Amino acid sequence: MKNITGKEYAAQKYNEAVVKERMLLLDYLMNEQNGYSRNRAKDILKGHGVQVDMKLVTQWNYELQPGQTVRISKHKKKTELQSQWLRIVYEDKDIIIIDKQIGILSAGNSSKQYCVKTILDEYFERRHFKCHAHVVHRLDRETSGLMVYAKSIEAAQILEKDWKQRVFDRRYVAVVENVIEQEGGTLESWLKDNKSFVTYSSPVDNGGKLAITHYRVVGRSETETLVELRLETGRKNQIRVHMSDIGHPIVGDMKYGAKTNPLHRMCLHAWRLFLYHPITGERLEFETSFPTEFIRRFNINQ
Repeated sequence: MKNITGKEYAAQKYNEAVVKERMLLLDYLMNEQNGYSRNRAKDILKGHGVQVDMKLVTQWNYELQPGQTVRISKHKKKTELQSQWLRIVYEDKDIIIIDKQIGILSAGNSSKQYCVKTILDEYFERRHFKCHAHVVHRLDRETSGLMVYAKSIEAAQILEKDWKQRVFDRRYVAVVENVIEQEGGTLESWLKDNKSFVTYSSPVDNGGKLAITHYRVVGRSETETLVELRLETGRKNQIRVHMSDIGHPIVGDMKYGAKTNPLHRMCLHAWRLFLYHPITGERLEFETSFPTEFIRRFNINQ
């Protein structure tokens, strides 16, 4: 076996650099080292992944001085979540934000059903956290994108009671069938489930819940349209029903009128989630890129 020097070992484990000018550690991680996002940089700090002059530092506002050496760990801890179904975007003691993949339920109908909540609860248990994932909203099995789960009953109750004020900007992107001629618009109707649990829409109050969806066209092909959708209300199957109402069902959504499924998925993705933290009140902003398979169908750049 080849012997390696301490310097070579450090190079395998860390990204290392010397500070050139005075700045906060968070700014250094975001601007000088790999261009980490603010949330990712804070996660690395909380995960004990940063050393300054060989000493562990977790404070984001630690002030670096010229000549100091910063080490950033290259390796994820074994306790970090590694799942084909989701990735963690942000986490603190009260909430966790995840990016969900298609093919898995947000929450199961029984305790034995495998779902995102199951994955998160197992992750918390591995890390010896005394908490559970509390469901405060859902995405359909075949919808991907950003979700928030509460880690405490207090946070869950605040989000559920004050959802519209706390979660102030939720946006989706979808590929829909046929070409939408107008540049955007607002869709409004009352939604209600029938006995078969299929949501249907009415232009007048039918005893259901008022649903309002704003949309704008992002791109067009000869047979499809890429749209961004902003929810003013968050009703079950709201986007799916509203797009079907105007003759533009979501590609792959056979339940609500789609005739094509070229990507073998429902082409709906929750790409933006802006909220005020349920406990601290801090403004939090999270975004993902539009799915590559969506973009490729249109001659646009995100």
